[in-house]
Amino acid sequence: MASSRNCDKEQHMNPVSWRQSSYCQESASCVNVAAGEHETIMLRESEHPEAILSTTRTRLRAFIRAARAGQFDHIGEPRR
Repeated sequence: MASSRNCDKEQHMNPVSWRQSSYCQESASCVNVAAGEHETIMLRESEHPEAILSTTRTRLRAFIRAARAGQFDHIGEPRR
C-alpha cells in the first residue's frame, strides 16, 4: 500500500464517494473503497474512517492475489 492520509482534511478538499460491500452487515466492521486522484484506490475500515490507505489498482490486485494464495497466512503466528 502506498500511503496513509488524514480523512477529514481530504474530505473537505474533495468529497469522496465511499462504497461498501452489500455483504457487509450494519454492525460489522467493513472495508470501504473509493476512487482517488491520479487513478489511485483508497481503502478505509468503517470503524476507523480517519485512517485511509491509498494504492494503485495494480498493487491492490497483487495484494489480493497474494492473500488468496495464502502468502500472508503466517503473519501473526509466533516466531519459532
